[in-house]
Amino acid sequence: MSRRERTAIAFARCATRLAMVVLLACPHAASADDTQAHTLLARSDEIRNPGRSFRVDVELLEYRNGMQANAMALQVFARAEPGEERFGNIVRFARPVQDQGKLMLFQGKDLWFYDPESKASFRLSPQQRLMGQAANGDVLAVRLATDYTARVVGRETITDASKSPREADHLVLDAKTPQAVYTKIEYWQDAATAEPVKARFYSDSGQLMKTAFYRRPVESLGRARPSEVLIIDGLNDNLVTLMRYSNYAWQDVPAAWMQRDFLSRFRQP
Repeated sequence: MSRRERTAIAFARCATRLAMVVLLACPHAASADDTQAHTLLARSDEIRNPGRSFRVDVELLEYRNGMQANAMALQVFARAEPGEERFGNIVRFARPVQDQGKLMLFQGKDLWFYDPESKASFRLSPQQRLMGQAANGDVLAVRLATDYTARVVGRETITDASKSPREADHLVLDAKTPQAVYTKIEYWQDAATAEPVKARFYSDSGQLMKTAFYRRPVESLGRARPSEVLIIDGLNDNLVTLMRYSNYAWQDVPAAWMQRDFLSRFRQP
């Protein structure tokens, strides 16, 4: 074997060892990045929703070309499921009058709609539009860190809902459970406080469905939480829906409420 051949073999062995070192090291690096992203998102979840069972009133206002077109009021009862890091939800329609008393139940991966007039219940999709740019899933209490795998894109200066610059951590969220409402979300949260600032929601085909701005934090159940979410259509920015949150309160939400068979017996507390 010539000297040149021995040198080539030695080089190949070194290259192989180096490749193995990289392959072994990369998963640990990725794991560290994933942990950081999960921690950031979990901090933001704590701001968006309280840590235990609660209730909140949600008002939806739909605007078209700057003019109000529709309005809806809901009462959301969120049960923190023990040991599951997620909420069960029962949503009662308060307005308009013709919808008063109708219910939605989100438990596990199923969303049920109940009409007290017909006494019938049937499945809905969380992605289905509720009103304007708001989908059924948008009014539910969810923990994004439970239903999505997060990765950090970087830290950026963005413009918030009030046109002010905000230093924000930019995350990309990919659905990992059947309970996830969207396939992919781009999410920006304040770099200092973890307060949600902005989100973009994408369809299964990768098309931008809508952009949301979180704004006007109000002290509720022990900390400042966004009291409004402004949702702008992904294709037409003249189509806007405003979601307003008010009257947060701690609420015992029994496990019995989270059963489809209970919907006909539900009474407002």
